[in-house]
Amino acid sequence: MGAEIQAEMVANVWKVVVRRGDPVQVGDTVVILESMKMEIPVLSEVPGTVTELKVSEGDVVQEGDVLAVIG
Repeated sequence: MGAEIQAEMVANVWKVVVRRGDPVQVGDTVVILESMKMEIPVLSEVPGTVTELKVSEGDVVQEGDVLAVIG
């Protein structure tokens, strides 16, 4: 399956930094969320390759929503 990167809060997807197939390392920014005029980077917790992106820029996400999957 892979490691799921999840939203930690209700927010807007401000920017998707990676694309499907991109390699990522621990600590790399995957998505930047915006909430209450603050930008919140969402970081990869595992090394691997982006196998799925579940959001697009402008989407509204809820706490626990899967943003991306790292394989």
